[in-house]
Amino acid sequence: MNEKTIISTDNLSIGYKTKKDTIVIADNLNLNLETGKLITLVGANGIGKSTLIRTLTGIQKPLSGTVILNEKNINSFDKLSLAKELSLVLTENLPPSNLTVFELVALGRQPYTNWLGNLSEEDLEKVNAIMQLTQTEHLANKKHFEISDGQLQKVMISRALAQETSIVILDEPTTHLDLFHKVAVFKLLKKLSKETNKCILFSTHDIDLAIQLSDEMIVMTEKNIIQDQPCNLISKGIFNSLFNDKSITFDETKGKFIIQS
Repeated sequence: MNEKTIISTDNLSIGYKTKKDTIVIADNLNLNLETGKLITLVGANGIGKSTLIRTLTGIQKPLSGTVILNEKNINSFDKLSLAKELSLVLTENLPPSNLTVFELVALGRQPYTNWLGNLSEEDLEKVNAIMQLTQTEHLANKKHFEISDGQLQKVMISRALAQETSIVILDEPTTHLDLFHKVAVFKLLKKLSKETNKCILFSTHDIDLAIQLSDEMIVMTEKNIIQDQPCNLISKGIFNSLFNDKSITFDETKGKFIIQS
């Protein structure tokens, strides 16, 4: 499949403004997110990963520079048009409801339904097909609060896929999951990027897993932000500067972090 750029940034500067000052988290960012790739965003706590995601998705305006989504400035989209181009999965808890898993996934079809929100036969077929792809169809009739955290994360990914966007962005989808379910979510996202040719970007603290399974990584450090393949990032020694702690070192031969006692 031909790779196509879905999101690119042009000299992007991210941060926020207070009444007295402008706080710059990172500047001169030139990132490129392409179809068919699983891209992870990693960095220490508080480094600004969520700010970058909010800026890339149009929730937060850049301090300067631009975010281009499918050849248009992301700030030029209205909400409905943006929902057809980009889907976002956040870590926040769902509001109380009695929705079944099927109904929750079907909410992803809202950008395409009529003003009453009625699902067409085509909508129903798409939801069923996506639930088969993510292996969540056996959960269809369960209430969303009756399933495990790992299952719910797969359901939220299914809802994002139901939007039929060319890029899916997730903010720490493996938080609160045990190792088994973290690996399952990583492998599912890897599979989806290949089988659907979507670009999938997600932030994570599971750096060792990200190194093993990502096509590319965006690494945020205090000095800079760099995007590359994991093998290139290792050879450049990028992971050695990820944490400002001498007891945490990166073993390039093993491709993982080592804790010094």
